Amino acid sequence: MIAIEELLAVAYKKERMQSRRLAKGAAISEHAALVRTLEKAAAGQSLRNLIDARRAAQNRHADALISRASRRTERASRAKRRDAEIETHGWRGWFDGSALPNPGRLGIGGVLVGPLGETVEISVAAGTGDSSAAEYLALIAVLEAAARAGVTDAVIYGDSRVVIDDASASDDAAIRSLAHHRARVRALVARIGDVRLQWIPRARNVRADALSRKALGSARATVEAA
Repeated sequence: MIAIEELLAVAYKKERMQSRRLAKGAAISEHAALVRTLEKAAAGQSLRNLIDARRAAQNRHADALISRASRRTERASRAKRRDAEIETHGWRGWFDGSALPNPGRLGIGGVLVGPLGETVEISVAAGTGDSSAAEYLALIAVLEAAARAGVTDAVIYGDSRVVIDDASASDDAAIRSLAHHRARVRALVARIGDVRLQWIPRARNVRADALSRKALGSARATVEAA
């Protein structure tokens, strides 16, 4: 007799429910009810053949899951290696913009770091507007610094999804009020060559954020002094 544990291992949820109802209605054991239910599902083949076929399907499914997990791990490993290469050999930039209030006075901050450790910092008051304009102006300032440095390949990080997404959006999907900023970004990207814009959480953009806030503080101090 086939053990109930083996039957339960291959029975579908619906079949287990049916067998419990059968056991209760016919006043038979759960084991006997499950055997009847699975024999009916076997549709002419033996119960042993049904069990073996389902076990083989379960094993194939498990192998597929392991294979997918392995591919995900390998992709993550490749991404880490690629990021490590960028960190070691490529130009990297970070940008952030602040509006105080929003809309209000704008401060932009940015950092550009070269493969040999050369660093450019940007902290500039940028007139008035809203936070999206501030973020775009900060990105433009970093790209302009990269162009002046003769950079041809860079990854630029920012915590503004609005700007990161808008800069790469098609014209019909982009934000109309930011079109002039987007055009400037695209012109600079074309001038530099290979530029990848990548979103990062705010917690990983603290240096550019501090520089943008510093610009606002400097601008306020200048106004108060005047």
